[in-house]
Amino acid sequence: MDSIHILTPDGQRLFATRIIRLFGYGFLSVVMALYLASMGFGERQIGLLLTLTLLGDTIISLWITTNADRIGRKRMLLVGAGLMIFAGVLFALTRNFYLLLIAATIGVISPSGNEVGPFLAIEQASLSQLVPDQLRTGVFAWYNLAGSFATAAGALCGGLLSGKLQAAGFSDFVSYRAVILGYSLIGILLLLMFASFSPSINLQKDRSIDPSLEKPRAFLGLHRSRGVVLRLAGLFSLDAFAGGFVIQSLVAYWFHLRFGADPIVLGSIFFGANILAGVSALSAPWLAKRFGLINTMVFTHLPSNILLMLVPLMPSLPLAILVILLRFSISQMDVPTRQSYTMAVVAPDERSAASGVTGVARTIGASLSPIFTGIFLANPALLGFPFFISGGLKIVYDLVLYRSFRSAKPPEEQGPNFVQ
Repeated sequence: MDSIHILTPDGQRLFATRIIRLFGYGFLSVVMALYLASMGFGERQIGLLLTLTLLGDTIISLWITTNADRIGRKRMLLVGAGLMIFAGVLFALTRNFYLLLIAATIGVISPSGNEVGPFLAIEQASLSQLVPDQLRTGVFAWYNLAGSFATAAGALCGGLLSGKLQAAGFSDFVSYRAVILGYSLIGILLLLMFASFSPSINLQKDRSIDPSLEKPRAFLGLHRSRGVVLRLAGLFSLDAFAGGFVIQSLVAYWFHLRFGADPIVLGSIFFGANILAGVSALSAPWLAKRFGLINTMVFTHLPSNILLMLVPLMPSLPLAILVILLRFSISQMDVPTRQSYTMAVVAPDERSAASGVTGVARTIGASLSPIFTGIFLANPALLGFPFFISGGLKIVYDLVLYRSFRSAKPPEEQGPNFVQ
C-alpha cells in the first residue's frame, strides 16, 4: 500500500482517469461485435472492421505519444479524449460501413476492453516521474488493478443495460446503441478530468544538464534506448498479435455463437474475468521483487496460455467459463511487470516515446488478427482455432522474451540487496 500512499494529487487523478477510461472500454467491448451484427454485418465484415479499428489507431497514437514530452502530456491527453468522443458519437449515429471505418481510423474506440489510444503511454511516463524506482512496479500493479476492476464493472454494466433494454421491448440494435452513446458520455467525462491536471505531469527536465550536451532524439523520440525499445516492441507486437485472436468482444461473440450466451451472461463472465485479472496483478510486485521482472513476466504467462487453448475444448458453458476464469486469474501478472520493465530500461526523457512505440507495436499486432478470427467464426468447424493459435503464439513469445532479456536487469535489480 505504500505505493498508493505516496501518490501526489496528479498521481491520484491518473488513477481516476484510468478507472473512467477502462470502465468505458469494458462497457463497450461486450456488445461491440453484437452491435455490428445487429446492423446486418457478417462475421467477416465484423472481423475486418475491428482489425481496421485497431490498426487505424496506431498512426495517430504514435504521433501523439512520441511528441507528448515535447508538446505537453496534458495537451495530448486532451486530444486523445476528444478523439474518443468523436468515435463514440459517429459509431452511434451511422450504419454506413465506410463512415464507421472513418470513425474507427481517426477516433479512439476499444473493441477489446483493453487500452487503445495514446493514454496509457503518457500516463505511465507521468507515473514513473512521480514515484521512485523501487515502488514503480507496485504502483503499476495497483494502476492495472484499478483498470481491471473498472473494465469488469463496465462489462457488467454494458451487458446489463443492453439486456434490460431488450427485456423492456427495445430492439437489439437500439439496446446496443445505448451502450455506444454511453461510451461517448464517458469520453466527455474523461476530457473534463484531463483538463484538471497540473503542469507537473509534463516532462520535468534536469536543469543542471547543459542542453548542448543532451543527446539528440534520433528516431521516434528515442536516442540511447532505441535498440532495446525496438526489440521489446517487436516481441510485444507478437504477443499482441496472438492476443488479437481472442479480444474480449470476439470472445463474447464466440460464447454467443457456441453456447447461445445472452448479453447479461456475457457481461457477468467478463466482470468475473476482469476482477480476477486485477487481483492477480497485485501478486506481480512481490514476485518481481523476489524473482525479477522478466522471470515474473514469463513464468506466470506460460500456464495462462495453456488454459486459453483449453477453452474451446470444454463441452459445456459452465466448464468453458470456469477455464477462462482460471486463465484470467493468472494471465495479467505480466502486465505491470512489462510496463515497469519498459520504463526502467529507458532514459526519463524517452519514457513517453518508449511506452508509445511499444504500445503502438502492440496495437498493430493486435489489429492484424481479428480479421482472421472473423473468418474462423464464420465456419462452425473452425470456432476453436482462434484460441489454439493465440495460445501457441503466446508461448513462442514467452520463450523468446526470456532468452533475449533475462540478463538485462532494470536498476532496482542491480543492487546488492536484490537476491534472485
